[in-house]
Amino acid sequence: MRQLSATQLQAWLADPQRAKPVLLDVREPWEFETCRIAGSLSMPMRGIPARYHELKKDAEIVMVCHHGARSFQAGMFLEQMGFTGIINLHGGVAAWARDVDPKMPTY
Repeated sequence: MRQLSATQLQAWLADPQRAKPVLLDVREPWEFETCRIAGSLSMPMRGIPARYHELKKDAEIVMVCHHGARSFQAGMFLEQMGFTGIINLHGGVAAWARDVDPKMPTY
């Protein structure tokens, strides 16, 4: 699975020439409410087996969690289901808060 740093994702989202990826946040609802990257879709990890059909199999999907482990696991599941554009946000929202948006609440 491809990995992407927070600063690489920031550059991608800021590039008007590139189509925006789906930002799939797999954290629990309370975590998503605490902090999130703007435009993220909340789909808690435990619900992905029942909801993955809502996603396009050929979409570029950046997997997001707190530090990058849960999102990596969820991304592996999606790849097993035939998804071809899965990318994991290395370091998760913690890296985003540290490297991109220091005003973001952390936990």
